[in-house]
Amino acid sequence: MAPRIKTRERIVQNSLELFNQQGERSVSTNHIAAHMEISPGNLYYHFPNKQAIIAELFTEYEQRVDSFLHPPKGRLPTVEDKRHYLMAILDCMWRYRFLHRDLEHLLETDPELAARYRRFSQHCLIQATAIYGGFVEAGILAMDNVQIESLTLNAWIILTSWVRFLCTMRENAAYLSEDAIRRGVYQVLVLEMAYVTPQARSAVTSLCEEFYVPLTQSLEDAD
Repeated sequence: MAPRIKTRERIVQNSLELFNQQGERSVSTNHIAAHMEISPGNLYYHFPNKQAIIAELFTEYEQRVDSFLHPPKGRLPTVEDKRHYLMAILDCMWRYRFLHRDLEHLLETDPELAARYRRFSQHCLIQATAIYGGFVEAGILAMDNVQIESLTLNAWIILTSWVRFLCTMRENAAYLSEDAIRRGVYQVLVLEMAYVTPQARSAVTSLCEEFYVPLTQSLEDAD
């Protein structure tokens, strides 16, 4: 018999589902309670407001990113590690897409979350720089330190703004497919191709083919 999920965890799971489907701004605590068929008072027993639920979801997101965004321990990275990073990034972007879609609004309305996000961003940039450095050391990418820094920043800008870009290009901004987000990960791969070494080019090209989604499909599959 499966263990019963605690009400607090159910609130977090249902909130994530609704935020992703409808956008955080369209969902109130009353909507969440009604969706779960519990009283608003029951929800408030666990979370004083919607911001507290969002803070919990951001903690989950942060922990998930932190679990994979670091160089391999005790060895140099491989192209398969690059695939692992990209799949994990895609999973996070898809699972917590409301964070990316509504980020500016979320940070404007919650100064504490904004401070947490700044620390998270700095940490991610440091870790991503180390990961790219490892790929250079492994002979997969050929870059100097300034190029590593620039590529890290460009990749971060694409990944954190991709969902909002998709929303500006669609009539139905509420609906996003995983394939549409996969195209954003592909865009980062394309940036990296300029620095791929001859010996790694074939393997990285295969990776590009795996992540490629036609742009028209990314922008139109909401119809």
